[in-house]
Amino acid sequence: MEAALSWLLLSVAWLASLVFLCTIFISRRCKQLKFPPGPKPWPIIGNLNLIGSLPHRSLHKLSQLYGPLVQLKFGSYHVLVASSAEMAEEFLKSHDQIFATRPSHAAGKYITYNYSDVLWAPYGSHWRQGRKIYMNELFSSKRLESFEYVRVEEMRAFVSRFNISRMVLGKHFNVFGDDQLGSNLILSVQELQEILDEFFLLNGVFNIGDWIPWLYFLDLQGYVKRMKTLKKKLNRFHDNVFDEHKRKKKELGKDFMAQDMVDILLQLADGPGLDVELTYDALRGLTLDLIAAGTESTAVTVEWAISELIKHPQLITQATEELDRVIGRERWVEERDIPQLPYLDAIVKETMRKHPVAPLLPPHMAMEDCNVAGYDIRKGTIVFVSTWSIGRDPSLWEQPEEFRPERFLGRKIDVKGQSFELLPFGAGRRMCPAFNLGLKMIQLSIANLLQAFNWKLPDNTKVEDLSMEEAPGISAPRKFPLVAVIEPRLPLHLYKI
Repeated sequence: MEAALSWLLLSVAWLASLVFLCTIFISRRCKQLKFPPGPKPWPIIGNLNLIGSLPHRSLHKLSQLYGPLVQLKFGSYHVLVASSAEMAEEFLKSHDQIFATRPSHAAGKYITYNYSDVLWAPYGSHWRQGRKIYMNELFSSKRLESFEYVRVEEMRAFVSRFNISRMVLGKHFNVFGDDQLGSNLILSVQELQEILDEFFLLNGVFNIGDWIPWLYFLDLQGYVKRMKTLKKKLNRFHDNVFDEHKRKKKELGKDFMAQDMVDILLQLADGPGLDVELTYDALRGLTLDLIAAGTESTAVTVEWAISELIKHPQLITQATEELDRVIGRERWVEERDIPQLPYLDAIVKETMRKHPVAPLLPPHMAMEDCNVAGYDIRKGTIVFVSTWSIGRDPSLWEQPEEFRPERFLGRKIDVKGQSFELLPFGAGRRMCPAFNLGLKMIQLSIANLLQAFNWKLPDNTKVEDLSMEEAPGISAPRKFPLVAVIEPRLPLHLYKI
């Protein structure tokens, strides 16, 4: 008995010594490494207590305290926040390949069909093929040119209809009517908008279970339950879309020609030459990316642009004077006119600076240990690039809180991932592959709305009372929808559909 007790005490002493030595070793190693500055984390939750309902604003405050690169801890994950153009270039260009993957989270699992889309897919063969399909088959110059007639027709009808997804699905939704998608599923504009609103909200929330894994199944905030509900609605939507396209193809037989992007995706799935099989979930994920990115980026940016212009009516005067001088009042502005409208381009860029579609770019994750800007970054570290903070950097922008399109006149700053002070579509490998289409739609939408209408607030609303508050979500839309009074400013025959 005494011998057994002695062995037990000896074993405990040996284990204690081992733990002590390991602690010393790890402590010394950590002291040799240089990490970015940041607040001290709490046990278990880390720094999650510092994140409010609008994460980009919370992280902006931290960057003002700790600098352009802040280290945080969210639950069990190390997190970095890059809040300057220089730091954005480090992660999205200089070390792009190391940070080309995405972290796992509930939204990617449930909403995008277990990471079957391109936005949230981890770096690998599926992501490479999806991006290749987007760039070569859907968003090439030739393909975008072939769909120009759709954009033209929808812009002509923009005064009375709102185009949601005709280029993707082959259908449009009439805001003022009861358009349906197929015969099996009635889907009004309001229903589709509710689905998209929920999609972007749930993709942008800070779900505690994503950061503290052992709380995942408790779903304390109820987000996972909402994601599962949303997925059921998305399944019904996609099933109807694909069934209708397959039925049309079968009816036309040899006379069938692809009319929209879903037709193209289905053809690719059935044909040879793919490196990775396009599963049904992959088709759902890719289609969802097309619809979500093609609608939300345009709608949010256009609404913020018109909101800012209504608050500054003198800017509307300058914009319409340019439109009247270059286009006149006897025809609609067209895509080919955009390069001759520098003030319109400045309005678009200023809107994207002050109200970026993604205030925090979708997170990147380090695939290996590395050193960035003199700091040691560990494998598995998650990185957020704050375009919202970059757009408010006083070293880059004079009076950054002011809406001043003139700041872009005569400056060679683009939105295509080369100017790191303005990154509405991101940069590097994970840059939005649809940025060309998105930019066209935003430019043409704002141009048509300014050319077509005089804008003012309702009689009982003063300009200073127009709220510019943001709502939670990955795109930070207006908290309260814009309500405005419009009147035609062109000859009435141009408004006929």
